[in-house]
Amino acid sequence: MVKKIQSLAVNSSPRGLIAGNYCHDVLIKDEVVIAESLGGAASFISAVLDGLEIPADYVCKVGPDFAYAVNHKPLISYSCETTVFHAYFCEEPARNDRVLKRVGSCDPIFPSDLPDLRFDFGMAVGVGGEIVPETLEKMVNICNVVFVDIQALIRVFDPIDGTVSLVNLNETGFYRLLPRIGFLKASAEEALFMDLEEVRKCCCVVVTNGKEGCTVYWKDVELKVSPFPTVQVDPTGAGDSFLGGLVAGLVQGLVVQDAALLGNLFGSVTVSHIGLPKLDFRLFEEVRSEVQRRKVQCMNRTQRHDDEDNFMKPVGHEQFLLSLKTAKSMHTCPIQASEGEPQSTLKVDHGNSLHCPGQQKLLLNSMYKEPIKSAETNP
Repeated sequence: MVKKIQSLAVNSSPRGLIAGNYCHDVLIKDEVVIAESLGGAASFISAVLDGLEIPADYVCKVGPDFAYAVNHKPLISYSCETTVFHAYFCEEPARNDRVLKRVGSCDPIFPSDLPDLRFDFGMAVGVGGEIVPETLEKMVNICNVVFVDIQALIRVFDPIDGTVSLVNLNETGFYRLLPRIGFLKASAEEALFMDLEEVRKCCCVVVTNGKEGCTVYWKDVELKVSPFPTVQVDPTGAGDSFLGGLVAGLVQGLVVQDAALLGNLFGSVTVSHIGLPKLDFRLFEEVRSEVQRRKVQCMNRTQRHDDEDNFMKPVGHEQFLLSLKTAKSMHTCPIQASEGEPQSTLKVDHGNSLHCPGQQKLLLNSMYKEPIKSAETNP
């Protein structure tokens, strides 16, 4: 494992391969569309990696209906439309639970869609069933280390209404590939669908747990990583942003616990926005500076460069946490609630909406006898 981690930072210009489709996300509360936004793991991850200047090739598929401007051009599949998810949020204002449904799906990413090149790292980050076992197998063959989001492996979709559910990891065609991947990321809910004690023997497992931060598991090592307090508005994409931050930290030479801290930072920023967050370039500048300072600080220490050193709490970790908290507080602006309304409730984010100001859009949905009315915007 340590050789895989070190290989990320050896190359002065490491390059990654990210496999996961772009999506169109629709957020719904009380049968009203609250917001529409570019979605899919690739969109959230690219926001982090691009901001931190981590180069990567992106393999994403969309339909000819794709209506977003993105930094990384997707493959267009003319046989289907862009993947669409509807997120139905809980009516209780104190909760942010949601029911997720895939109401349309694009083609999977096949091995032939991946370039026949070598990469320093790969990320298999499907959300809508676009990662198949053969694709992951090719990724581990052409990438020095591969990061996988477990949701790409265990999500299944109801054939009638598209409701997302989970299956046990050992029941999938991906299980045999675990010893060949480097890191497996899972939410606390998703972690219940794998045998953690067995999987951590094969690869490093990182379990995110919202406001509790995350925990890193590797063989006999267990590391808890501190969270960044924030007001959750929309959990969509938080795990993807976390994974982007984790990978960015490792690529830039941080040890695992420091890199996971960077993941927690970007995850916390994402949940304070509806849909894809608009990240301040000054935040990226400050984070890059802090990461470089942290890297130099760690290089000045005597290191054994083995697994134990990479999977232990490094000296100065708390100061690094404080520095990142300061950067976040200075350069982020979460959505504010209206007067008298709890901050945990969803807010309309017209900047992410596809419909024009002053117009009302009707969203066709087979789950409803009548179209869903979206919230009206002001001219």
